[in-house]
Amino acid sequence: MAILIIEDDPKTGDYLRKGLRESGYAVDLARTGTDGVHLAMQQVYDLILLDVMLPGIDGWEIIRRIREQRDLPVIFLSARDDVNDRIRGLRLGADDYLVKPFSFVELELRVRTILRRGLTRESDVFEVADLRLDVLRRKVTRDGVEIGAHQQGIHASPPADEAAGGSLVAHADRF
Repeated sequence: MAILIIEDDPKTGDYLRKGLRESGYAVDLARTGTDGVHLAMQQVYDLILLDVMLPGIDGWEIIRRIREQRDLPVIFLSARDDVNDRIRGLRLGADDYLVKPFSFVELELRVRTILRRGLTRESDVFEVADLRLDVLRRKVTRDGVEIGAHQQGIHASPPADEAAGGSLVAHADRF
């Protein structure tokens, strides 16, 4: 199993690479966002460990770019511990979000669990004929042209109970 670590802190990056190699994984380490995106798009990985605050391109943008091209597990590793940052990371498509400092044993178990499950995630994109709904990015396109929510009288923010865990189906009359 191959893992890409995108982490700018030398001590953290080297520690993770060493520990994961000792656990039997093939590991590459990128120290900038730019190098990380390049490796993620050019090589085949089973999982990416991604820092948020990186030089060049930050982790938020990296996961956006990865999700446009590939569907592979991503775990954010970040010192940003605000709940809004964790929610943002998960909404952008991360499979997990660990706040630094963390236990290496916990990280290894989370990696093992995600890799054991494989790519069995629900699709974030639904297509019917020429209509495409990207739930994760909250975009709707018809024949490749984006349909703006404001053009259709649809509110872009989720209903209050959706933010609290409700479903879109309960609000189908709004779409």
